[in-house]
Amino acid sequence: MSLPPAASSPGLEHHPGQPLSRTVLLTRNVLPLLIALVVIAYEELFIPLGDASFGHLAHLAFYGLAGPLVTFFTIQWIAEGVQAREQAEQELRRLYAELSASHERMSALQHLMREVSEPADLETLLEVAVSGAQAATGAASVQARLRGNGYSSAEHPQARRSEGLSRQLGEPGRYQVSEALRAGGEALGELSLSFAEPPSSDTRELIQAIGSELSSAVISTQRRTRDLITLFEVDQSIRAERNMQRLLARVTGNIAGRVQATARAAFLTDQDGLLRLEYARDPGGEIRSGGALPAFVRRVAELGQPGVASPQEAAEVFPGVRAALGLPMHGEGGLVGVIVLGGEGPFEKERAPLLALLASQATLAVRNARAYLYSEELAIGEERNRIAREIHDGVAQSLAFCAIKLDVVARQIPNSPEQAVLGVQEAGALLREQIREVRRSIFALRPIDLERYGLLETVRRYVLDFGEQHSVKVQLDIGGDIHLAPGDEAVVFRILQESLNNVAKHARAGSVTVRLTGNHSVKLAVEDDGQGFDLSQVSGRVSSAGGLGLTQMRERIESRGGSYRVESEPGRGTRIEARLPQG
Repeated sequence: MSLPPAASSPGLEHHPGQPLSRTVLLTRNVLPLLIALVVIAYEELFIPLGDASFGHLAHLAFYGLAGPLVTFFTIQWIAEGVQAREQAEQELRRLYAELSASHERMSALQHLMREVSEPADLETLLEVAVSGAQAATGAASVQARLRGNGYSSAEHPQARRSEGLSRQLGEPGRYQVSEALRAGGEALGELSLSFAEPPSSDTRELIQAIGSELSSAVISTQRRTRDLITLFEVDQSIRAERNMQRLLARVTGNIAGRVQATARAAFLTDQDGLLRLEYARDPGGEIRSGGALPAFVRRVAELGQPGVASPQEAAEVFPGVRAALGLPMHGEGGLVGVIVLGGEGPFEKERAPLLALLASQATLAVRNARAYLYSEELAIGEERNRIAREIHDGVAQSLAFCAIKLDVVARQIPNSPEQAVLGVQEAGALLREQIREVRRSIFALRPIDLERYGLLETVRRYVLDFGEQHSVKVQLDIGGDIHLAPGDEAVVFRILQESLNNVAKHARAGSVTVRLTGNHSVKLAVEDDGQGFDLSQVSGRVSSAGGLGLTQMRERIESRGGSYRVESEPGRGTRIEARLPQG
């Protein structure tokens, strides 16, 4: 009769879910009692059945074999338990290492997500992306490539077109993984990673997550860049454009292009506070103005907030358009106007803050253009009054004197023919002088197209015509880099025009030198060899044809951050110098 191993006894087996210390404790308490019961049963029941020699052999067999076998199987069972525990501890350590690595990667991914949401330009974004992707994945090398950013010089002269941006970090490894960067079906670029060992499935999933985050960051950065360019373009419109129709076309075009609108319109308030259509461009490109005020525009003006039109309201503003967005334009004095954008689909609500800012910029542009038009009307009115006074005080009186002189000559012909001849000669000389005066006024008042030819070409044309018109030798010197704003160009040319007009009218000069040079500032110098004058006697006087006295020219140039200086003495000619800073 043999004793089953203790490890296989009922109630002593080690189950995977049972703590090992509890099983060993149970075995320690039960196994000795079980062995004692087996020995007693053997000695009392089995041994008495045989003779003495049989009993001696039975003792040897029982205690020589059963004891070692029980000990062996017990130790074997304990060893298996210890080995199972060691395996469990190794598995726990492995799982902990994996969890730690996963935690580190998730932390790196979260850090990367924060970093890629902050850069303001694509170059910085790529630098952050490649370093963050390498830290998150443990790749040997990371390269991020973007396609062209979509800005072209045709859309905006100051926007640099990039055919593709690329950033790489680290040395290439043996195993390559590429993730396409896409957004809304549009291919943005590619993220490539190389590893020394084949990446795990978890690492590949992490790469996909990084690619998705980077794609979103690229779109967001491109949108911010376009927003800044749009604001810059609108700001340029405010500074450079004074024609109301061209201004509205440019400003509304910039805003419409930002949200892919196919139609745009601008309704402005008139002097009576009534809204009127000043400019509209339909999806087909047709430009119109005037007409009845749509109900949607009236509703946006009354609410004073951006509004979305129903399909019927949108079609009333732009025939054939199903969606429209109205943006009120508010100034210090109240409503200035309403800008309406039209398109085929709904406009994104998240673009509302940008559109509101652009509408406020457009308000400044409209107010600037209106102020310019008003000042231009005042200047025209003042110029008309000045011309009327000059004609009345100068040419008209001289012609009246000639008429009286000729009447006297008519009576002198019968009795004093010699006196009559002298009178005719005096009248003729006076008439010729007045003809020259009229020609000088006409030349000074002739419109100059600065916008068409630019400052330098306009100066060349004007100086050449001046010399031919007044029979004066003129020398023109132009040098350096000259790039002024349109408003500053107009001021510089006006100073030149007034200076040459004064030379023709007062200087009696034989030659004039005009120098126009540019560097950090633009300098205009006009110098003649005429009779000169006393500055203390004429500094506040208004010139005859140009309409600006020396004081007014100084005020105009100094209001733009420049300087104006006049040097003159009787009999020693005159030198006029004006300077304007340039960016």
